[in-house]
Amino acid sequence: MRLRHFLPLLGFALPTLVIGYGFVIPRSCIAGINSLSIGFGTTILGACLAYFAGLRSALYLPGCTLPRKRSDAAS
Repeated sequence: MRLRHFLPLLGFALPTLVIGYGFVIPRSCIAGINSLSIGFGTTILGACLAYFAGLRSALYLPGCTLPRKRSDAAS
């Protein structure tokens, strides 16, 4: 796995965390550290773990210990 595989994840997680914890949560009735703000963070963490598991599954080649090359992907 390379950095380019994680760019969509960063494009989702970073703005979500910045907007959520930087703008929305502090100005709402759930401001502060409580079960709702922790739940929001664990939801983002769960999405990141699901992305990582799906990426790992998609890039996995059974019986092969070498990473997939571009020429292998076309065949």
